[in-house]
Formats: sequence, C-alpha cells, structure tokens
Amino acid sequence: METVTLTITNQPELFLEADCISPDVFAGKTTEEIVDLPVYIGREQHRLGEFFEISGRAGATPAETKIVVNGDLSRVKYIGMKMTAGEVVVNGNADMYVGAWMQGGKITVNGNVDAFAGTGMKGGELRINGNAGNYLGSAYRGDWRGMTGGKIVVTGSAGSDIGTFINGGEIIIGGNVDVHVGTHAEGGKIIVKGDAKSRLGGQMVEGEIYVFGDIDVMMPGFAYRRDVELEVEGTKGRFALYEGDLGERHRKRKGQTVYGKLYQLVRP
Repeated sequence: METVTLTITNQPELFLEADCISPDVFAGKTTEEIVDLPVYIGREQHRLGEFFEISGRAGATPAETKIVVNGDLSRVKYIGMKMTAGEVVVNGNADMYVGAWMQGGKITVNGNVDAFAGTGMKGGELRINGNAGNYLGSAYRGDWRGMTGGKIVVTGSAGSDIGTFINGGEIIIGGNVDVHVGTHAEGGKIIVKGDAKSRLGGQMVEGEIYVFGDIDVMMPGFAYRRDVELEVEGTKGRFALYEGDLGERHRKRKGQTVYGKLYQLVRP
C-alpha cells in the first residue's frame, strides 16, 4: 500500500470543505495533481496545497492507497467522505462529517471529531480514539436513511442523537452518551459502555441497544421482559431486557411481533 502524507500548514480562517481527502480521489494521481485538488471555503475555491504540505505517493487504486493527515483538523470537514476502500489516519482533531456516507475501507482518528461522523454510513470501519460529537452514525437532517452497515468505535464519549434511523451496522461507545440514542431505529446495534441520559430508543422499531452503565430516564414505551445472561464486547453479565418502543408500529416475523431490544447491565 502506498502512502500520501498531508500536514496542515495553513489554518483556514473559517472552515475548509475537503471531501477530496479520500483514497478514492487520490488513487492514480501524482503528487502534483493531489496538490491541485479543489477545496472550498464557503463559495471560494482553493487548492489543497494551499493548506497542506503533501508528500509521498498514491496507489493505483483506492484499496492500495493510505492517507495520513497530521495536525489540527478541527476546521476541516468531510475527510474520507464516501470512500469505498483504502485507509485514512488522522493524527489530530477533525471537524464534521468524517467518514460520512462511507462505503468501505478504514478511517482512524487519533483525536476528537465533531458532529455527523459516519452519517449515512454503509460499510467500512471508523475508529475514533477520542470523543465524538452529535449525530454519530445518524441520518442526515431531514433524511430517514441512517447507517446501514459498517462499524463505528469511539473510545471516549459521544453527544446526542446517536444512530438516528439506524438500519444496520454497529456503533460502540466506550464512554457516556447524551440524549436520543437509536431514535427511529429499524435495525443495527448500539453499545454504550458508560452511562446514558434519557430518550433511548424513542420510536424504535427494531435493533438492539446495550447500556453498561446507568440510564437516567427509561422511555415509558419500553417494557421489562426478563434478565438474560449475555457476553457483549467481551463483557459477560446479566442484562435486563426491555422491549419497545411499544407505542410505535411493529412488523411481524413468523407470526411474532418484532420489537426493538434495550439491554441494561445488571450490577451485583
């Protein structure tokens, strides 16, 4: 795998839209061509090389291309957007839409990310070695097509509205989460290893939510069923199983009504 290294040298005054930072775009291009790729600040078009020192070489295909981005990217949006293969490593914080609509490959962020990371994700792996903002793995505002595949891992905590309209894939949060987790979920799995606030699984149709810590307020549309012994992400224990959202419409499978499932680890 060939590697292209970007080091930010010129911080944008506002926010830089750089969806070109993707193995799909870099693949098959020379370093000079990568330097000339268009990026945007509002309506103004600039060159990628105006903001980054760029070295190395890209592979012939996305799968053969790795991109390493160094520095504070907290004003750089859309890194790895819609990528299908290859690898991106961000050594620093990043702004919104990291891995948005991602279809394959792997992104690792050694820092924090802002909102909408992994929104509409279809495949691949997004790992955030830090904290994530709101709308992680969710649908875009006004859209009902949320995450359908892939895996998101956050070692720290995450904000609100995680996994809105999730239909598939997996989201793992190592820390705590804010309100509205798995709203309108129709599939997929969300694991919260810390505490959660309120409104988990609101209008949930199908899928699974696991919480290892405390839940401030349980949604009234979830009913306790029983305790079950499970192993989740290497943790073995007894989990209280709740089904819901009982106020939402639910399909049937083999004559049985299908509900969303919310599991909470029972502490000794």
